[in-house]
Amino acid sequence: MQFGFNAPTAGALAAPDGLLRIVTAGEAIGFDYATISDHVVIPKDIEARYPYTDSGEFPAGARLDRHEQLIETAWLAAHTKTLRLVLSVMVVPHRPAVLAAKQLATIDILSGGRLTVGIGAGWMREEFEALQTEPFEERGAVTDDYLRAFKALWTEDDPRHEGKYARFSNIDFSPKPVQRPHPPIWVGGESGPAMRRTAALGDAWYPIQANPAFPMDSLKRLAAGIDKLRGMVAKAGRDPAAVGVVVRVQATGAGVPATAGDGERRMWSGGDADVIQDLRDLKALGVRSCDFGFPGTAPDEVLANMRRFADTIMARA
Repeated sequence: MQFGFNAPTAGALAAPDGLLRIVTAGEAIGFDYATISDHVVIPKDIEARYPYTDSGEFPAGARLDRHEQLIETAWLAAHTKTLRLVLSVMVVPHRPAVLAAKQLATIDILSGGRLTVGIGAGWMREEFEALQTEPFEERGAVTDDYLRAFKALWTEDDPRHEGKYARFSNIDFSPKPVQRPHPPIWVGGESGPAMRRTAALGDAWYPIQANPAFPMDSLKRLAAGIDKLRGMVAKAGRDPAAVGVVVRVQATGAGVPATAGDGERRMWSGGDADVIQDLRDLKALGVRSCDFGFPGTAPDEVLANMRRFADTIMARA
């Protein structure tokens, strides 16, 4: 099992000195990867429903001053040596396909092959409108088209693509990413379209268990989702064993309600022994990585929680 932590992108924790302390200490503690989130702008008025709260409200803490995801990722690559850097997730329609593919390839090269491209189709209509993207209603189709364009650019000597939203030929795209055939693509999202996207184009499925519309808050529910995914991968003509599962965990411990929506125990609730058992159960399901958000309003507090987790959970899971 590999373990990840959240690298702040917004608020006081994302100030350069504090951000660097958290990330370099996370590498030294023994975490395998850091996750970096993506919003280019936060509209002042948001009517779109946020998928990961029961109320649909976008968390107030997420509205703070914010770095651009890919630039922060490149900066962190320059200050780390072995830590993988996971986009969690990059909203694919926010950036033109060829430019984004070039930026991602450059990060992979300059980091020595440490980039993982977590992707999503996005949810915030108002942000799409501010960025003047393709129509919000077509974001799923845009994401699929751009992912196919990325793969052509990253793997073909004479890349060509004729999609509805991305089209190119007669170009040289070099150098290619360090990782072959390309940086891993983790597909975020819990919906049917996200799972189909994983089955067709992804290297791993990357769900968050906190989506009330697609609940996976118990081991039973998550296992059913994984079984469904594997069936979809096989139906897409791919080997289910070639598509991994990575779980993003928002919170653990006493603050997590004890009971899931299906009446089973809610994963990540209880004490250290319960969380350790959850990780062991996930290993048995074939989950290969988990990443966690660690609370704190200052770097010292975040790092104390990370160290405790490493000593009491990671070392025993």
